[in-house]
Amino acid sequence: MRAVVQRALRARVEVGGEVVGAIELGLVAFVGAGKDDTDADADYVANKVAGLRVFPDDAGKMSLALAEVGGGVLAISQFTVFGDMRKGLRPGFDGAMEPVQAEALYQRFVASVRAKGLPVATGRFRADMKVYVDNDGPVTILIDSKRTF
Repeated sequence: MRAVVQRALRARVEVGGEVVGAIELGLVAFVGAGKDDTDADADYVANKVAGLRVFPDDAGKMSLALAEVGGGVLAISQFTVFGDMRKGLRPGFDGAMEPVQAEALYQRFVASVRAKGLPVATGRFRADMKVYVDNDGPVTILIDSKRTF
């Protein structure tokens, strides 16, 4: 499972002009499931997102996590984080999980973050979404349960 995570002052997601999810201070996580991902991958990424220490302390150093700053997560399902650009200019998505299983893992990710006591807002799975992020920093982190960088 992969998540592209951005620190945000606020963010919202709209479907058909209606706001379906929003947060103030927190993290926006664009989350996708890969073909071989399991519940363990969803839990791994959820743990990393929940514990990510990217918020500044009193000295300005990134050392605080969501719970310490009273932040939330806006989780957006996004299979395109598995876009493969090794050949040509059009991304291939063969590495992404099929939608029924992917939705179950996405829901597992959301439930796992919520189980840590953090508020989580979501988009709508497989919908055409408009995501508005007021980036803070900007700070953007890639989390991948299968790969070390």
